[in-house]
Amino acid sequence: MFFKGKRPGNLGVRNGRLGDGPHKPNWVCSQTERSNHVIEPLRFSGSPQAAMAALKQLLQNMPRTELIEEKADYLYFECMTPLMRYVDDVEFYCDGQVIHVRSASRLGYSDLNANRKRIEAIRAAYSPE
Repeated sequence: MFFKGKRPGNLGVRNGRLGDGPHKPNWVCSQTERSNHVIEPLRFSGSPQAAMAALKQLLQNMPRTELIEEKADYLYFECMTPLMRYVDDVEFYCDGQVIHVRSASRLGYSDLNANRKRIEAIRAAYSPE
């Protein structure tokens, strides 16, 4: 049994920005103005194409992670939590300078910082060179 929930309607990039999340503490985004949800984008040197390719490969090697949508400047994954099997939405948008991130729980209220921890684990493992 798992708790997939419904895919949100605010996914993707609009006017160069990833969407904000709900009024719950269970998400982070590098482009939000809500201080308790802010997280740093991923930094890279070299080409944006190589940076996105390295990021895609990293996430495809993560357990319980499925690539749902891919564009030259955008990646969208669904990640399933290990214990309760909740599905979280994880997005990456490269503006040519940095890779913006958004990770959000679909269900529940608190995520016990699971989305922040996920992005920081990705940051620690990410090496775009």
